Amino acid sequence: MKFKMPTAYTILVSIIIVVAILTWFVPAGEYEVGEDDAPIPGTYERVSEEDSTPQGPLDVMMAPIRGFYDAIDVALFVLVIGGFLGVVMKTGAIDAGIAKVVNTFKGRENWMIIILMTLFSIGGSTYGMAEETIAFYPLIIPVFIAAGYDAVTAVSVILLGAGVGVLGSTVNPFATGIAAGFADVALGKGIVLRLIMLIAGLALAIFYTIRYAKKIKKDPSQSLVIDQRKDNREYFIRKEDESEFPELNGKRKFILVLFALTFLIMIYGVLPLDEFGVEVIPTLGWWFPELTALFLVSSIVIGFMHAFGEEDFGEKEFIDSFVSGTKDLLGVALIVGVSRGITVVMDAGNITPTVLNAGENTLSQAGRIPFILLTYLFYIPLSFLIPSTSGLATVSMPIMAPLGDFANVSRSLVITAYQSASGIVNLVTPTSAVVMGGLAIARVPYGTWLKYVWKFLLMIFVMTILALILGLYI
Repeated sequence: MKFKMPTAYTILVSIIIVVAILTWFVPAGEYEVGEDDAPIPGTYERVSEEDSTPQGPLDVMMAPIRGFYDAIDVALFVLVIGGFLGVVMKTGAIDAGIAKVVNTFKGRENWMIIILMTLFSIGGSTYGMAEETIAFYPLIIPVFIAAGYDAVTAVSVILLGAGVGVLGSTVNPFATGIAAGFADVALGKGIVLRLIMLIAGLALAIFYTIRYAKKIKKDPSQSLVIDQRKDNREYFIRKEDESEFPELNGKRKFILVLFALTFLIMIYGVLPLDEFGVEVIPTLGWWFPELTALFLVSSIVIGFMHAFGEEDFGEKEFIDSFVSGTKDLLGVALIVGVSRGITVVMDAGNITPTVLNAGENTLSQAGRIPFILLTYLFYIPLSFLIPSTSGLATVSMPIMAPLGDFANVSRSLVITAYQSASGIVNLVTPTSAVVMGGLAIARVPYGTWLKYVWKFLLMIFVMTILALILGLYI
């Protein structure tokens, strides 16, 4: 039988079982904690055997349930975000906006590359745009092929554009938001560095894509899919159906404004302005309950806007769109609960402090720069093992964030290291439906994509390391 990579759920439940077994062998311990519930370095003590609580089969079975209770605010936030995106996608505003850009810049493909990659990166950075990009391959690929480029160029525009956005997530609720929740830091902390990384990553992606596109335009024989050139022109150009995309009318423009405004309000709500010395504007200090309410209200407002002049969109259609959107992210919400069960078992078995103590005695002694670089390198293979950004954040942040305290590295920088590693892996991982689905639509073999993108991965790898070191001093 051919080996198949197990799903994230199987991996996470397996980890719960392994952790439960470890509670029988790893010594239990505890730390003194400060006012913010953070462990105080140097205060670790072993717990007596009489007070230790190794976890049994019933604890394993209850762990995902208790984990879901612990993470209910995060899970509900994820579901409401899904509903919000479901309503926005139903209006056709995002599809219409991208289609308008493609149509406007035909014949000026260099500018189209810059604008499209910027738009995709903003989507990736703010709301984790990934699966949503699949709809744009059939629209964008024919345009680039007709202009004398190839399918690899189109894939690069979409996949690298959205990918560097996710890698440089500023307020992405699925990467940065969930990680910040489990690291117990404000979502806005570290946003300046992440914005720098977003701009630098996007600049590298645009440079890399345009450089290849110009080479193909000048000499088509340099294309990595030159053997498919004739077939691709026949296959894609006859399938250029821009009429399938909705028109960017006044109502959809206004919906796009509301969509952007929602994320701007979210950014304002979570930014710790008082820590930046800003006193004129009040710091709201919003977190998951307030953010969930924001996206719920915004969904309703956008639904009302779309309903005007739409006879086939009423209260029932709005609810159907919202519920359909929540269904799309139900798996993410479940992963949050199941992965939180790992922390539940570790905490109940009192081995979390023991693991932290081991880290205090090793990583924290390595110095700040080695610590953050080792953290980044640690997350790269872990991202292959757990491709879900939310699942990875939930599993690791309760451990890795406190380790940063011991090494005198901010928890927000640990989050940046995690999302950067996850972001670079998700540009190439074969377990990603976004990567494999996009390549399948473009008819670009996976090996060809690796041949194209490996130099870019090295560039992003170096950029990320430099940014993380910079983050230690800003």
